[in-house]
Amino acid sequence: MLPALAAVLSLSSALPVLAQQADGEITIVLPEQPSNLEPCGSILTDVGQVLNQNITETLTVVDPTDGSVDPKLATEWSQTDELTWRFKLRDGVTFQDGMPFNAEAVKFSLDRMTSKAFTCNNLAKFGDDTLTVTPVDDLTVDIISTKPQPIMPTLISVAMIVAPSTSTTEATNAPIGTGPYTLGEYGQERIVLNRSDSYWGQAPAVAKATYVWRGESSLRAAMVQTGEADLTPTIALQDATDPAMDFAYLNSETTSVRIDLDYPPLDDLRVRKALNLAIDWEGLKTLFGEESLRASQMVVPGINGHNDAVAAWTYDPDQATALLEEARAAGVAVDTEINLVGRNGIYPNGAEAMEAMMAMWQEAGFNIKLTMLDVADWTRYLQKPFPEARGPTLVQIQHDNNKGDAAFTIPIFYHSNGSYATLADPALDGEIDAALAAVQDKRTAGFQAIFSKVHDELAADIPMFHMIGFTRVGPRIDWKPSLATNSEIPLAGIAFK
Repeated sequence: MLPALAAVLSLSSALPVLAQQADGEITIVLPEQPSNLEPCGSILTDVGQVLNQNITETLTVVDPTDGSVDPKLATEWSQTDELTWRFKLRDGVTFQDGMPFNAEAVKFSLDRMTSKAFTCNNLAKFGDDTLTVTPVDDLTVDIISTKPQPIMPTLISVAMIVAPSTSTTEATNAPIGTGPYTLGEYGQERIVLNRSDSYWGQAPAVAKATYVWRGESSLRAAMVQTGEADLTPTIALQDATDPAMDFAYLNSETTSVRIDLDYPPLDDLRVRKALNLAIDWEGLKTLFGEESLRASQMVVPGINGHNDAVAAWTYDPDQATALLEEARAAGVAVDTEINLVGRNGIYPNGAEAMEAMMAMWQEAGFNIKLTMLDVADWTRYLQKPFPEARGPTLVQIQHDNNKGDAAFTIPIFYHSNGSYATLADPALDGEIDAALAAVQDKRTAGFQAIFSKVHDELAADIPMFHMIGFTRVGPRIDWKPSLATNSEIPLAGIAFK
C-alpha cells in the first residue's frame, strides 16, 4: 500500500465510524458543510446537492445532455404574448406538510423568491427583470415579465417551489417542498433525508440518505473505499486512482477570479490585463487534470452564446510586468494591497490554486494577500450588497451553467444590476438587454459579442478553466455523475446493485 493512502486510511479510521448501512440507506460525503438549507439559494453547489429535486422541485427541468426543457411540476406551457408565459400545473400533488400544490402555491413561491426580504441567490438568474405571477385557475398560472423572456421555461427551472407555510420574511433551514424526500435531521454533524410516503411520483429506491462532510479530498475518497460512505460527488485529480470506483465527467463549471472594478488599482485596464498575463496557465492546469480546458469566457463550449473566436489569455510575465510599470508611471497606485478572497472546499485543489496564483502575482509585482473563507462568509463577497469599505478585492468563483443559454451567466456577472457584477457600463447594459430579448441567431450573436467585449476590451475578470469532475462511487449503488452533478444529486436516480 502506498504510504499516502495508508495515512489517509489511518486518519479515516480515527473518525467516528458510521453505522453499517441498512437496506435502502446510503451515506454521501460532501466537501463542505452546507451553509444553509434555504431553497432560494439552491444554485449554490453546497445547497443544491442536498435540496434540488430531493426536497424541493421546480416547474420545469433542463436535460443536461441536450438542454431540452422537460415537465416537472408543470406539464405544459405556452407563450400567450411577448411578456406572458402560461403554465399548466400537475394535478394531485401535495406538499410534504399536506398542503395542496396549485397556482396559489406557485405564486407564493415566486413572490417569496423575488421579494428581496432575504438573500436569494437563485434570483440572480433573472437579472433585473421583475416577475408578476397571476393564477388563472387552480392549475393554471401566468408568469409575466417586464421584458421579453423567450426562454422563460428554461429560466423558471431554477425557481424552487416551497410550501405556503414557509416564512416570507426570513430564510429557512426547514424546507418543505413537493419532492420525494423530507428533512429528517439538520445539524452540525449531518443532514438526513427520509423518503416521503406521500410523493406524487414513483417511489425511489433510496429510503434514507445521510449527508456528512469532510474537507480533505483524500479522506472523502478513503471513506467510500472503506465503505463508510457510498458516494462523494467530488474528489481531486490525485485521488482518482481506482477505475472501478472513480468516474471522470464533463461538468458545466467554469472557474475564474472576479475582479472588483470599484477600487484602484483594479479599475485600471492595464492592471486587469496584467493579472491575466501573470499566470502560468499550463503549470496551474496540473492541479485540475489534462482534460480540463482553458477558459476565455464564463460558459463552456456548447452553451448558446459561447464565442469560439475569443482566445484565452496566455502566460506572458514580461508583458504583465511592463503593463504594471506603465500603470505606475501614469500614477496608478499599483502597490496597493489587493485581497484575494478564496472559498474553502469550492473545488478540489481550490486553495492550492489560489496559493499558486498569489505567488505568481507577487512575482509579477502585485501586492496580494490571500483570505480563505467558509462558504457563508465568502458569499458576502460574491453577491450584492458587497461589504462596505472592502477595498480592492479578487474573488475566487466557480460558475455553473448547464441550462444551455448564456442568459444564465451574462446578466449576473456583467450587467450593472447583476447580483455578482462589479462592472457598470451603460452601453454594455444595452447590449445585454437586447441579446436577452432576442431569439435564434440574433440572440447567439449578441451574447458572443458581449463575451468578446468583456474579454478583449474590458478584461473584466480572470477566466481560469472549464472543469472536469472526478467522483467516487461505492460498490453498493448504481449511479454515474452527469453534467448536472455539481448542481444536484437527485436521490431518485440512485439504485442499488
